[in-house]
Amino acid sequence: FTVLFIYFTCISTVQTTDCLHLREQCINAGNGCESVWNVVEDACNISVLGNRCKAEDTVGCNRIIQVLADKYPEFKNCVCTTDNICSITTLLGKLCVINKDNISMETKLQWGLSALSKQAYTTNRSCLDVNRECVEDEVCNKQLSLYLKVCSVNKKCNMEGCQAAIRFFYQNMPFEVAQMMIFCDCIQHDESCHRAKELLHGKPCAVTAVPPPSCLNVIHMCEENELCRKKYTTFQSKCWRHVTKKCYNDEACLETLLKGDVPCSASTDCKAAYISTWGTMLHMECTCQNLPPTEQPLCELFHHMLHSKSCFS
Repeated sequence: FTVLFIYFTCISTVQTTDCLHLREQCINAGNGCESVWNVVEDACNISVLGNRCKAEDTVGCNRIIQVLADKYPEFKNCVCTTDNICSITTLLGKLCVINKDNISMETKLQWGLSALSKQAYTTNRSCLDVNRECVEDEVCNKQLSLYLKVCSVNKKCNMEGCQAAIRFFYQNMPFEVAQMMIFCDCIQHDESCHRAKELLHGKPCAVTAVPPPSCLNVIHMCEENELCRKKYTTFQSKCWRHVTKKCYNDEACLETLLKGDVPCSASTDCKAAYISTWGTMLHMECTCQNLPPTEQPLCELFHHMLHSKSCFS
């Protein structure tokens, strides 16, 4: 038994040491590599406990893997085959043979040390105050900095990368802190507050496309993406039970509903489901302008469901 155990350990070390060593170097390098790796972990869904060896969105995941290999060539041996095809398959083949610590859990443990995580959520917080508290908190500031590096407006925006960074940022922090940041607001003419709000809410990089898509297109695109579809289904069931109970996804039925006929549950589960849609295409700004009159009612219903604050105000 001892001989077999030593033999297995040696095989595992040969297969994985280079990748894990590079990962540690990347995390500690302070050159932006950590933020790209965090996006890889999130986009490829390999940091989620119990499911870290399966990528749900392989297309988006492989795009990010290619970015990692291009930007940090030392990773090529880990993420690319000898034919120079870079994909999650190669990475998982090397990382999934051992029970490695994962960044997501490390991040959650770090948040446990944050003073912000001890605060109870209160409504009507100013985004400027929330932003300031985050910057003054060591753990929050570190995570915010990683996310802002990916979503910076000073360089060309990579919307998919920024959305993945937002998912990692909000889904690994305590629920109370996420509420504080996502449901903060500003009075109309407070420009400093509005700038802070844009930073916290991923604007413009993660949410603004030119021209803006119709809300119908956003829903249809989401339904074609496995990760987004799951989040949308949960969001519907937790926040808009009346809609799912009466129509589910039958668009002909949905067209008969008016915005005023659609009550939102506003429960804690609903808030959690809404927060989980951040960093997906459901969070993008969408419009109902220039649509045929026949499509207008359904589009306005979707806009109401995705962007109305009636649930949370």
